[in-house]
Amino acid sequence: MTAKSVSANHLLKHLRALIDIGVRLAGTAGEHKATEYVARQFRKAGATVGVESFPMLARDVQEECLKIKIRRRWVQFECSLFSSTPGTNGEVREAPLVFFEAPAECSRPDWSHLRGKAVVHLGCHIESRAAYRKLIEAKPAFLLVVDVRHPGGVPLADGMFPAYTRTVGAVPTLNVAYLDAWRWSVEGATAARLKVRGGMRPGESHNVVAELPGKGSAGDILFLAAHHDTQAGTVGANDNASGVVGLLELTRVLAPRRRRRTIRLISFGTEEQLSVGSAAYVRRHRAELADRAKLMFNMDGLGSWMGWTEMICNGPRELEEAVLPFFHRRNLYPGMSNNPDPYADHFPFVAAGVPGITLGRMNCTAGTFFHHRKDDDLSRISPSQMAHTLDAVGEFIAHLAAVPELPFPVRIPERDAKPVGVFWNQLFGGWSGAE
Repeated sequence: MTAKSVSANHLLKHLRALIDIGVRLAGTAGEHKATEYVARQFRKAGATVGVESFPMLARDVQEECLKIKIRRRWVQFECSLFSSTPGTNGEVREAPLVFFEAPAECSRPDWSHLRGKAVVHLGCHIESRAAYRKLIEAKPAFLLVVDVRHPGGVPLADGMFPAYTRTVGAVPTLNVAYLDAWRWSVEGATAARLKVRGGMRPGESHNVVAELPGKGSAGDILFLAAHHDTQAGTVGANDNASGVVGLLELTRVLAPRRRRRTIRLISFGTEEQLSVGSAAYVRRHRAELADRAKLMFNMDGLGSWMGWTEMICNGPRELEEAVLPFFHRRNLYPGMSNNPDPYADHFPFVAAGVPGITLGRMNCTAGTFFHHRKDDDLSRISPSQMAHTLDAVGEFIAHLAAVPELPFPVRIPERDAKPVGVFWNQLFGGWSGAE
């Protein structure tokens, strides 16, 4: 029987279905509809399917209003509340405006000048829990975060690390557009007024787990993954409907292939709050992962028309040497990074000692120019380009599932173990989730 290939038409059909659902914020009806669709398509492709639920905080915002005082006038600007941070209970909060140049100013010994202020924070991801603690202990009125990687005219959507806000606390924290903050600086803005009705509420998210069983190799498992949730205000065609539809097509392609090893395919929830779904899965299945897991291959943002493909490979050198030929023989030459990266669903598996890869496609040095924006829609996606890339992924996973011995040792290099541990404990809260 001739091996099946990935179909661009199938990818497009699945993309339209997920995009038609709309915004798929974790813990909401949109995400629930997405999990139902993914589970149904996994079954149609021939996999056995289960759904694992986990508690989380769902973003539920009814109103956001930000006004900045510029030359004695109050001017309204767009904003987006970070997940894992509170609103203002529908009340207007006013405070003097101050800029905090976080990339350099975090070394400042005294942050008391931020007390009671509306802080324009230059920098989105605060990767030091100590720095975040100092920020919260300074007691700002609220934070207006500028994602300095994306100097655009619309606010991006993002979130604060749940482990931070659980253990340290939080103030209302909102993304604002880079060019808006630039204007405030140029025109000498002096104050801000903020009103946010809604915020976070207890919720439940879901991981959809599908399996193509193997017939040998002592129960080894190869993981393929993507995430189905989106950020606020976006249908997430590229981030990450593209990865999910790739997962569905690879299930169809891989199902008839002979396997020694089991292939387990997971569509994760709550990735956009820092891989909460992936971390929940790893904590729940830690013993099984230690005994059976051999590789996690994650897909996130595959679809950009123009750009270049990149892989983050956190594992032994032999893993990189094993995967690249499957791309090269299709005239695909992905960039490769070996730096531990906590911002994708492979990372919790790496923290558990499982070699991990995340595959994505970039079109600017910050990632994609439509990152976490309303215009991450179907116009950003090339199904034919995706199909070509996914054929390489499918052949690599099929090969690993069939060979008597894996071509790489199942371990995390010693050079990576320390930074992985720091990220896992600082950003994810370690094995308890709250360290």
